[in-house]
Amino acid sequence: MSKTTKWVLIAAIVIGLAVLGIYRFKPKSNSEIPTGPMPTAGAPIGRGGQILPVSHVIMQPTELVDGINISGSLIPNEEVNLSFETSGKITDIFFEEGTKVRKGQVLAKINDAPLQAQLKKLEAQYQSTEDRLARQKALYEKEAVSKEAYQEAEANFNKLQADIEECKAKLDQTELKAPFDGIIGLRQVSVGAYASPSTGIATLTNTEKLKVEFAIPERYAGVLQNGAKLTFTVEGSDDIHNAQVYATNSKVDQGTRTYLVRAIYDNKDGKLVPGRYVSVSLNTRTFKNTLAVPSEAIISEMGIDKVFLYKNGQAIPHEITKGLRTDAQVQVLSGLNVGDTVITSGIMQLRTGMRVELK
Repeated sequence: MSKTTKWVLIAAIVIGLAVLGIYRFKPKSNSEIPTGPMPTAGAPIGRGGQILPVSHVIMQPTELVDGINISGSLIPNEEVNLSFETSGKITDIFFEEGTKVRKGQVLAKINDAPLQAQLKKLEAQYQSTEDRLARQKALYEKEAVSKEAYQEAEANFNKLQADIEECKAKLDQTELKAPFDGIIGLRQVSVGAYASPSTGIATLTNTEKLKVEFAIPERYAGVLQNGAKLTFTVEGSDDIHNAQVYATNSKVDQGTRTYLVRAIYDNKDGKLVPGRYVSVSLNTRTFKNTLAVPSEAIISEMGIDKVFLYKNGQAIPHEITKGLRTDAQVQVLSGLNVGDTVITSGIMQLRTGMRVELK
């Protein structure tokens, strides 16, 4: 390579480096210069160098209601399968199916002819036995008969009285009477059929009041008290009905881990019938003047629950103690104060000290 060529090559390299330096250090235009507040030293910022916009709530005392929505069913206030207490041929049926009957009303009867004959026989003996006892008593008082003779006459009279009472009781068993007011269902027998105590005659149901039966989760065992109010609706209707809890089971069902509850409903208009499916709404507990946050604002890590608070433009994690949980909110027992600003969106993106902006 000649000396001239060598110097030309060196000059070309120097000129190229000079041009590259001028382009690299060229001042930015106004559109390229960043505007707005500079990040605080040491505070992380969002992706692309932007401040993360977030939703929030400000802590204020509120009323939190622990409610349950659960399914249940309607059952009769009283119901019994009617049958005779003794056996015999049915001679009469005095009720019409599907009608109302009153307590004590005779519904059916079985053949009582043998018992009626026996009763007449016993009653015929009653007068003579009573007269014999009176004579023996008079003689005994005059010491004309022994004490044993008088006691025998007295025993015979008492036995006759007991036999008459027993016969009347058996006659009473030949009549089927309504044990309470209600509606009698479809009969299962006809006149002339032979009935025994195991023979079902019909079902009697009292529907002036209905029981609402449902099962609640075991965590409410011991919390729900008698007298608690509830509402329910039935399938195919938007009408809201009111009922009141009157009894709870004595223990939790170990198979289902639920607690059986019954409420009473006044059904005097007779619009509802037993067996229907119902949707029950029940408030078990009410907490007044408590703090609560949306459930999506809480993060659980390693068994620790926390929320992010907004402080001086930054997201700061804060540990809390949870209480009651409803469908949308969680009660905060400790860790928050009235006036605190809790971040409720972008929770999974937040980091300690990240710059945020309230929407």
